[in-house]
Amino acid sequence: MTRNTIGDVMTRDVATVGSDARFREIASLLNTRQVGALPVVDDGHRVLGIVSEVDLLRACVAHTRTRRIRPGPDRDAAGDPPGEERTARGLMTAPVVTVTPAASPVSAARLMDRHHVERLPVVDRSGRLVGIVGRGDLLGALLRSDADIRAEIENDVLADMPCLAPGTVEVEVRDAVVHLSGEVGHPTFVDIVVRLCAAVDGVERVTHDLARPFDAEHPAPSPRLGRRAEMPPGRPTH
Repeated sequence: MTRNTIGDVMTRDVATVGSDARFREIASLLNTRQVGALPVVDDGHRVLGIVSEVDLLRACVAHTRTRRIRPGPDRDAAGDPPGEERTARGLMTAPVVTVTPAASPVSAARLMDRHHVERLPVVDRSGRLVGIVGRGDLLGALLRSDADIRAEIENDVLADMPCLAPGTVEVEVRDAVVHLSGEVGHPTFVDIVVRLCAAVDGVERVTHDLARPFDAEHPAPSPRLGRRAEMPPGRPTH
């Protein structure tokens, strides 16, 4: 079954900054690249954290309050936070939540929701940055057309199931809701078919009116056990 992964939808051309990047450099790069955040990386391109527009604004607000409370002759440039807070090291959020290229869009969306973030750096096994994925990327992967969903279910799910004869299950998809109708050979197969169809990217839910003929004396073969399951109950297997 062909499934989208984060590697398929992520942005590969990622603007980054080092931990010593200064406030104005970060702000300029955010504006030039029209992005909301920048991964902070070390010399080996491993992710140390992420610095966003919100981080810069928060630092400016905090600095303004401090200036009002403790004015002095040694002032920084207007709007610039002082000292350590002028660099990415002091501004960034760390540790940062990351995802791998092999992860699914659904799992990445769950990570974003759980940690209340809008984007995830994508890293390889050694922690090196290989891309970044945002909410818009995930929506594009998850919001598939009904025709695409139906084609994947028919060609990649049902066609690969040896327990189903071709054309025994009909598939209708409307607004990402899948409805299955037809006949399967055993009650167990209904659950299997429904679960596999529900796992297809973009499917919201699956409904069905699949018929389930069942012969108690001659149950259909199990997809895992093969023909050994055809033996009537009580018959020795040796």
